[in-house]
Amino acid sequence: MIIDFETTVQRLRDCDNVQILTHNNPDGDTLGSGFALLHGLRALGKRVCLQTETPVPERYAFLVPDDAMAEFTPQTVISVDVADKALLEKGARAALGDRVDLSIDHHGGNRIFAKETYVDSDAAAVGEIVFLLLTALGVPVTPVIADCLYTACATDTGCFLYSNTTARTHRIAADLIAAGADYVRLNTRLFETKSVGFIRLQQQCLNGMELLAGGALCILTITRAMLHDTGCSEADLDELVGLTRQIEGVRIGVTLKEKPDGGFKISLRTHDDIDAAAVCAKLGGGGHRCAAGCSFNGTRDALLQKLLPVLRDALKEGAAQ
Repeated sequence: MIIDFETTVQRLRDCDNVQILTHNNPDGDTLGSGFALLHGLRALGKRVCLQTETPVPERYAFLVPDDAMAEFTPQTVISVDVADKALLEKGARAALGDRVDLSIDHHGGNRIFAKETYVDSDAAAVGEIVFLLLTALGVPVTPVIADCLYTACATDTGCFLYSNTTARTHRIAADLIAAGADYVRLNTRLFETKSVGFIRLQQQCLNGMELLAGGALCILTITRAMLHDTGCSEADLDELVGLTRQIEGVRIGVTLKEKPDGGFKISLRTHDDIDAAAVCAKLGGGGHRCAAGCSFNGTRDALLQKLLPVLRDALKEGAAQ
């Protein structure tokens, strides 16, 4: 059931013994929002835990408090930045996927898997929503909470460069800085610091870059062998996805990431004239207008045979607007 903002505030005010769930391959928004909510609900005297199954990527490790996991039986299960039960981590999906009480999300294509769902698709990040919820709950935004929420907002907007960034996003970011968010340190860590392995992986990706459709379509491929050779992990790949959209003339950027068990994860980045979520929906995925994804089980050649016609149609439709 879809609920409104005021009802969501009341649900958070009434809940206790809360377990917060994030999506698989956790990014800055799901982690920043989740830990900010943890701190905020604890400030109201509630018991709250959040623990990911896979290690938190090193660039986000500072978000994790020493006592993030607590020993109690959850009475309330809340997911943040999760548009579909299938996107929950495997263990959480098996144990708690059918008993999520509240989903807080900003994906317009949310599959409404929780008992109650609050979606604000105008929010650039769930971090915006959590800021507004905590403010409505009367929770002071401490520097720790501000760091969490700034991380959420900054990473989901590409450091406020993407078209999902709004005036409200900037106002909230300003409020977070005023509350003590260490934005210089955060921006340096999140956007400017690269490992040698990452630079080598980026070099390999660009060496194999394909430009099609007169340069309007860019494809990068990341294989398991490339990750092994450079010492990079899945957590390092998010930044590479955005490279495609930075190339002049590219209207659709595609990153094909080989999965450990075969097949590929597909990440699309587009400009405003092409709806990435609509493209990915045709392939069983989803996301936002300019950033979306899906998966494919099969070879790269089979994937391209299915994917390229869909992408070329999207380019034509975009050009006709």
